[in-house]
Amino acid sequence: MLKYTIERVLTFIPMLIAISLLSFVISINAPGDPVERLAKSAESEGSAQEQSGASKKIKAELRKKLGLDLPIFYFSVSNLSTSDTLYRIQDKYHKATLEHLTHKSGNWAKVSDYYKELLSLQKVHMKLNSKDIFESQTELELNTINEAVNQVGFEINNLLETSEEELIDLSFSKIDDKLSNFSFLSSLNSSFENVKKYKNEINISEDKWRTYVPKINWYGSKNQYHLWLFGNGKDRKGLLRGDFGISYIDSQPISTKIWQKIGISFSLSLISILLAYLISIPIGIYSAHKKDSAVDKGFSLVLFILYSMPSFFVGTLLLLQFANPDNLAWFPVSGIQDPTLFDPEWSFWTKIKHRMPFLILPIITYTYGSFAFLSRIMRVGMIDVVSQDYIRTARAKGLGEKKVILKHALRNSLLPIITVFAAIFPMAIGGSIIIEVIFSIPGMGVEVYNSILNYDYPMIITVFTISGFLTMLGYLVADILYAVVDPRISYK
Repeated sequence: MLKYTIERVLTFIPMLIAISLLSFVISINAPGDPVERLAKSAESEGSAQEQSGASKKIKAELRKKLGLDLPIFYFSVSNLSTSDTLYRIQDKYHKATLEHLTHKSGNWAKVSDYYKELLSLQKVHMKLNSKDIFESQTELELNTINEAVNQVGFEINNLLETSEEELIDLSFSKIDDKLSNFSFLSSLNSSFENVKKYKNEINISEDKWRTYVPKINWYGSKNQYHLWLFGNGKDRKGLLRGDFGISYIDSQPISTKIWQKIGISFSLSLISILLAYLISIPIGIYSAHKKDSAVDKGFSLVLFILYSMPSFFVGTLLLLQFANPDNLAWFPVSGIQDPTLFDPEWSFWTKIKHRMPFLILPIITYTYGSFAFLSRIMRVGMIDVVSQDYIRTARAKGLGEKKVILKHALRNSLLPIITVFAAIFPMAIGGSIIIEVIFSIPGMGVEVYNSILNYDYPMIITVFTISGFLTMLGYLVADILYAVVDPRISYK
């Protein structure tokens, strides 16, 4: 058994690597830009230029902190025409444009010159001030100046974000028209002519063959996946040491947020599972022993009625009936404790006594649906076992029915129940979203719900990763329990 357990634990390593890779791929391909989300709360007030400059600085700092200024993986497979430093381009639309232009022309050097000159043109354009121009160009209205400046800026952005020849030519034509009609835009002429020159050179000097020659770029350990997995040893610890990144909602470390809530969801799940087993197993045994009797049929009817009732309906009904001043205000409406009375310095049993009234209704809602499922599994398993030859032999020897059922039949009929028990571990991390929302329980269910609503992908990926690990752990525990309850099962 020990050898088997060690072997199974060792198989966790490649499986965890596969889970981490899948989680990482999902995280980097999730919609939206994490830097944009985290930068919103950090932007300062001021003029448009000041805000833009501050925003760019904040985004650059966040990108470096998150490791997004590094290549994605240890290596990349590309071709001779593609740059091995394209990952340094922060704007994903600019990056896509450069990739398309390079793929069409096969000449990264010319594409790079074109892009750099476009950025220079954009910088010169950003220095234009409509109010200063208006003061020196009294014959023009301020709205006309603003419209011309904004139109040119819009077309420059289009050039940075498109690789379609027709759209590029259209933007060039519109910028040319504005520069020829408004003398206050003359500062853009030189840079704009260079942009057109470099664009023509891309079209002339095509090396399409370079796109068909593969090339492997090696980046070593300085990449996003390595940082995400192992950290940098300074301000980040990495996934393997419990650092799951930063929440998009409040910019707090996810490792801090998640461990505060897992205990609540795990406790509720554990209590619910234990109660369900303690109640369902005896019911299943008794129903199998009294097969097709009135008692068996009565149990089946009641349990399946409970099983058919959705948890959100039962939870709401319990709140309206037993936590409502208009009916029976026996239990608190929400939460797991009274914030005005609860003292963190209380002893463990005092905390339990204080929280018990808050947890009764949620635990009932958690548990009732499991009765029918587990009791039916237990009943079917027991019926299958008691019909076997060794049970008939035990009865023929004169053993009492109670001893036959509880000693000889029970252990072998527990195998299906153990299989279901393996699901308790991933349930602990996910919690029950509906029940926790109804009862306002600050557990993982509510956290996952809020993360989905707010597109908090680091939290979602964390739940996905830990659930995968706990699923493997659950199956390992189930396999060990198989050998405990049934001596015929041996792992060698």
